[in-house]
Amino acid sequence: MENIQSQLAALGVKIPEILMPRKGIDLKKWAVIACDQFTQDRSYWDTVKKDVGDAPSTLNLIFPEVYLEEKDRQDRINKIQASMKGYLEDGVLAPPKKSCVYVERSTPLHPLRRGLVLAVDLDRYDWSPLARSLIRATEGTIKERLPPRMEIRRGASLESPHILLLVDDEKDAIIPALGNVAKKRAPLYDSPLMMNGGTLKGWTLEDEGELALLAKGLKTLAESAPARYGVNDPAPFLFAAGDGNHSLATAKAVWDEYRAAHAGETGIDNHPARWALVELENLYDPGISFEPIHRVIFGAKPETLLAFLSKAEDLDFSAVPGKPTLIAVKTKTPAIATASLQPLLDSFVKQSGAVIDYIHGEEELSRLAAESSRSAVGLLLPPVEKAGLFRTVAKSGPLPRKSFSMGEALEKRYYMECRSLFE
Repeated sequence: MENIQSQLAALGVKIPEILMPRKGIDLKKWAVIACDQFTQDRSYWDTVKKDVGDAPSTLNLIFPEVYLEEKDRQDRINKIQASMKGYLEDGVLAPPKKSCVYVERSTPLHPLRRGLVLAVDLDRYDWSPLARSLIRATEGTIKERLPPRMEIRRGASLESPHILLLVDDEKDAIIPALGNVAKKRAPLYDSPLMMNGGTLKGWTLEDEGELALLAKGLKTLAESAPARYGVNDPAPFLFAAGDGNHSLATAKAVWDEYRAAHAGETGIDNHPARWALVELENLYDPGISFEPIHRVIFGAKPETLLAFLSKAEDLDFSAVPGKPTLIAVKTKTPAIATASLQPLLDSFVKQSGAVIDYIHGEEELSRLAAESSRSAVGLLLPPVEKAGLFRTVAKSGPLPRKSFSMGEALEKRYYMECRSLFE
């Protein structure tokens, strides 16, 4: 086993100590959707809070971003960290199990999406535009968005991931093969998800032979990366942050900060904060569809925004019939729409004082744009092709922020597994 762990470590992977709720806890109430979803829909989170009630839940371990601008932020953070310690001390969580977890998710839009929960080495990750690291960002990272997230992670005794890392396995061979092996044993969990989220099942992967399959598959992808992407970087491009770019960047920043403060201490290089718990998925999994992340501009008029955006030579804009506050965006070239759109929107917001938000799903965008009391204009972006994503990032660096989403909002990751982070 030690040899397999060394092989995985060379690939930036660690077998985590997985913490799950003890037997008898309602997993439908335990698992809630990623904190960066439904950021303009307080009713969603109000319903979640009502459904959870006093039951143990990851709702008490996260900070839904819909509340980030509230005045009680520090009080919320204190309660989150207290809940983490309480769950560890009061027996809410079962003893840890050293294992990866093979995951199967069904949603109302896709019957099956497969993944693998594991830990990745933050020393092998770099989100900067010029990164040539093993783990890279797919989209631009906004440094200003990190401090409030760092406040939450500093001193947190638990982490539960909504980060989805991608591998570029065109044959879709690695994760399904692991699933075939894992499903020979009883599931670790099998639960419906709240709020129309579908179902979630997980099986442990802990035997040496199973983990050897993982190491072999990842090593093959890493060794072939230079030829596939036409670049010969210091480290092969193996993992791309598909969802949760800012959460992974936050984990990296907190680890760098913590290591600097404890430099020279015995065991610092093996501190749990050096790793981040993630779900690894294959770019080519049939259950993953890339969806555009739409934009909504608050405090703007459609005609004013349209006039400003007409400067973009490679984009077309048109009002959506019957929806005067909704603008459809189309590209004239193969380039992704956000490449030229986002800089224009940033300039518009800076000059006008308007506010921009990023919305998953056309239905939610239409709802927000129709709220005339908020003076909102919605920008409906075109579909995104996922083929060539790794090659583009390898050659040119991250795409503009919020360029795509892995599925609709209700398909985002639900928090289930946990891991100890800080004592």
